[in-house]
Amino acid sequence: MTSVNIAKNENDITLQLQMANRHGLIAGATGTGKTVTLKVLAEQFSKNGVPVFLADIKGDLASIAEPMTINEKIQQRLTDLNITDYAPASYPVRLWDIFGTDGAPVRATITEMGPLLLARLLELNDTQTGVLNIAFKISDDNGLLLLDLKDLQALLKDMADNASTYSSQYGNITKQSVGSIQRKLLAFESQGGQDFFGEPALSLTDFMEVSPDGKGMINVLMANNLYTKPILYSTFLLWLLTELFEELPEVGDMDKPKLVFFFDEAHLLFKDAPSSFVTQVEQVVRLVRSKGVGVYFITQNPIDLPDEVLGQLGNRVQHALRSFTPRDQKAVKSAAETFRQNPDLDVASVIGELKTGEALISCLNEDGQPSIVQRAFIRPPESKIGVIDPTVKQSVLNQNPYQAKYGKAVDRESAYEMLQQKFTAVEVEQQKAEQEKVEEKTVKAEKRQPKSELQKVATSVLTSVGRQIGREIVRNLFGGRRR
Repeated sequence: MTSVNIAKNENDITLQLQMANRHGLIAGATGTGKTVTLKVLAEQFSKNGVPVFLADIKGDLASIAEPMTINEKIQQRLTDLNITDYAPASYPVRLWDIFGTDGAPVRATITEMGPLLLARLLELNDTQTGVLNIAFKISDDNGLLLLDLKDLQALLKDMADNASTYSSQYGNITKQSVGSIQRKLLAFESQGGQDFFGEPALSLTDFMEVSPDGKGMINVLMANNLYTKPILYSTFLLWLLTELFEELPEVGDMDKPKLVFFFDEAHLLFKDAPSSFVTQVEQVVRLVRSKGVGVYFITQNPIDLPDEVLGQLGNRVQHALRSFTPRDQKAVKSAAETFRQNPDLDVASVIGELKTGEALISCLNEDGQPSIVQRAFIRPPESKIGVIDPTVKQSVLNQNPYQAKYGKAVDRESAYEMLQQKFTAVEVEQQKAEQEKVEEKTVKAEKRQPKSELQKVATSVLTSVGRQIGREIVRNLFGGRRR
């Protein structure tokens, strides 16, 4: 069974590639070495032909495309750990960016996102989420493709205009709930959310490639701007995981994963999340490993993750935790209890003593059982520590073949165009009906219109003449006297 070296004490601490899809956890306080650990794992996976996906929040992971320049500090660590198989190296990198600025654009369609994730993204309440579910059902029943935000806005407008009609078939729809969703969509759009929804949508197989020299491609999502919108960030990453689960075939046990997925700042995924959302995350994490995908969560405290998720993370790297508050003390105790105990270590005490770059490590063995926890230093990364050089970054961008594939958005006929035809037809009918009403009112008004002065004079004259003639006739008949 192939293994990769990730740390060292008196011995090499290894992670079994066959067990890498049993997921993992990298935890520790700020500044204790989590990012370096992530980079070392990504390098080792790539070196063994395993593609990687990770999000670069602080701008210091894309530099995996540059080799390390060995300085005095790195050399000292290599000497102290007696590491003799170290060599600076760069790794194949593809840059991606939801906003299309620092990498190939990443898009999804509204339909692919689905109502549950979209409700989370828009922070909808239960009633609004129910209306959104109805919108997706109406879309399915009527062949209305929901590709981008304007498609969904058009469908919501149609639902509001015909609320009573739709309610009789799909359940209660109020204009107030629809209006609330529309306002949240507008707010989301104003934050740049429209860049994410549309076509061409991302094909996840584009993440699962190997370079000509056999290294797994490292896909870096440039997320320094995305991270300022934490709900969009976390929901987007969960969408990626969900799509991997839905699209990839079952593969059972493999010699190595098809893809390893790093979920940095994982606590954002569960912050203020409804129980239904947490349940979906737990199910996806539990089942996606059978598709050959390993998921590694990076967070400060293990207690940031639900127990249902923590229980599925077989490979663990725990950096230092500081126990200043009761919550910190709870996190230390929780972290210590999750390891298979080592009789030579007081884990709860050691967690607070660990130096930067040092960690408590337990990985699954050949039988899928957690190994005894060990204290060790993480190996130095072979790639550069720090921000990627702008020239190297531009070279990586220029060499990305998916810039051409995803660079230009495509707007094909979908719900918006189909509903616009309906809205136009309705407007024409309304205008026609209003015109007919105007004409009818005009006719009635003309019938009721008062006579002009000339008409009044003519009528008066005729009436007077008529009376005179009438008197003459009567006199002739009855022998009246002439004057």
